[in-house]
Amino acid sequence: MVENNTKLLSLRKIRVHYGGVLALDFKESGASVYVNEGEVIVLLGPNGAGKSTLLKTMFGLTPISSGDVLWRGKKVECSSNAMKDLGISFVSQDKRVFPSLSVLENIELGGLNLKDQAVLKERLAEMLHIFPNLKPKLNRRAGMLSGGQQQMIAIARGLMARPKVLLLDEPSVGLSPKIVKDVLAVVRKISQERNMAVVIVEHNIKSALEIADRAYILDKGSIVFEGPAQKVLSTKIFERVLMNKYGPKK
Repeated sequence: MVENNTKLLSLRKIRVHYGGVLALDFKESGASVYVNEGEVIVLLGPNGAGKSTLLKTMFGLTPISSGDVLWRGKKVECSSNAMKDLGISFVSQDKRVFPSLSVLENIELGGLNLKDQAVLKERLAEMLHIFPNLKPKLNRRAGMLSGGQQQMIAIARGLMARPKVLLLDEPSVGLSPKIVKDVLAVVRKISQERNMAVVIVEHNIKSALEIADRAYILDKGSIVFEGPAQKVLSTKIFERVLMNKYGPKK
């Protein structure tokens, strides 16, 4: 991780509502979530804690009710178009690939804004270098590939724009533990090689913490822990949250 005095992306004292329900509330506590260049962050917490909502807020998919979103210390508009322009890519858990399109077509969708065909080919070559297992399958329909291969396609598509921040929403869903470790190891390697920040929502706690620099734990829409990833296991705080025994800070 490269140290940087100015945080790359910050969410400060935000509140997010879904309908009339308060889904995220950092205002009362004054909490903020931030990401530095080249840093891997994991968002942890029980179901319904607000992890995916926070990730979508970072990408401008969920409008904030109050609070500030900052890019390199300056307030920015919180919309998906604005976030894309800043260099943020989002890989959703909902639909990894377009199953009727080929592997090649799926990956190339990530470079739709690239006008120069030479640049598009260069980026595609980079993706196939990172994910060599996809190379012999470029002309196959993406829906015919395994879950792990589809996840690689989705990540490759997200990387085509050479993002400064990559947001991954539960990349391990439906994958075997070994495939999960392989996918997360590739993500960590890309982060280091490109000085790219990564924010991951993940239920495979051990594998995620192994590649992360820092962790946030959410509970009922609030931040209850922020610190080094390895401290999560040593403090047992996550178990306390899962058992609903997390109390006020003393």
